[in-house]
Amino acid sequence: MLSLVVPCYNEEDNVEDFYNQTVYAFDSKIKDFEIVFVDDGSSDKTLDKLKKLYDGDKCHIQVLSFSRNFGKEAAIYAGLKNARGDYACIIDADLQQRPEVVVEMMNVIKEDNTVDCVTAYQAERKENKFMSALKSSFYKIINKMSEVDFVNGASDFRLMNRKMIDAVISMGEYHRFSKGIFSFVGFNTKFIPYEVQERKSGKSKWNFFKLLKYAIEGIISFSSFPLKLSAYVGFFSAFVSVIYLILVIIKRLAYGVDVPGYASIVVLVLFLGGLQLMSFGILGEYMSKVYDQVKGRPIYILKEHLSEDLLRNEEKQQ
Repeated sequence: MLSLVVPCYNEEDNVEDFYNQTVYAFDSKIKDFEIVFVDDGSSDKTLDKLKKLYDGDKCHIQVLSFSRNFGKEAAIYAGLKNARGDYACIIDADLQQRPEVVVEMMNVIKEDNTVDCVTAYQAERKENKFMSALKSSFYKIINKMSEVDFVNGASDFRLMNRKMIDAVISMGEYHRFSKGIFSFVGFNTKFIPYEVQERKSGKSKWNFFKLLKYAIEGIISFSSFPLKLSAYVGFFSAFVSVIYLILVIIKRLAYGVDVPGYASIVVLVLFLGGLQLMSFGILGEYMSKVYDQVKGRPIYILKEHLSEDLLRNEEKQQ
């Protein structure tokens, strides 16, 4: 069985089209499948639409509804955790990622039993050059900092076998960065290009600041280099300070030059103070992640779960 994991946040205008086009694309090609819709605390009528779809096709649909918005990473984790298939594919509900590509992924992974995961990457980015350059720069930076490899352009749009699904689920970290987790667990991954489509309806939930926050999250989750960098900067600053002190003493004793005045001292104090605050900020980011992890709070909280298996169990108990 193939499980499609579909995170949804305010996608009321897309979920029905997604379901219809998935059924059409899978017709006679993938017969045994389920769609695991995860409503990430939507504020529109997404959940109502999902319930309507579930009532019409309980054999092929699960609906998980969060008590509030926990984020896409939590939705991916919940979907994979509840996926019943031997394979699972993460795909967005906005139809920018097409179900037809999922069929292609299944063909690839079934033709080669050494492949554990098929990941689609954008053959050509359909976004402004500024955002494209920023994303490319992010991949270059994080690959130099991290011990795991990140492929430029590779998204969460990927199909995995059960071995890899279980490995991803076993990583129960609170602050999740799926791209890093997929790379960390390893397994043989094949990359195929795909052409991203225009969004069917609505607007993207990702803006510059959210992407920046996500990038910082990824760097902190899979690299300790920022901590080492703050130590290197501190050592270099101390070294330069000692050299400067020696020069001041030499000038004073050998040439009678007075110690620089107020302006120089203020500049040095502000500069060193800024470096210290930067180092504390980097350390604070790591400590906050540890603090959140040790509290042991759940990654998500389910408000409602609609599933044919659960329905059967309830009927048996009655």
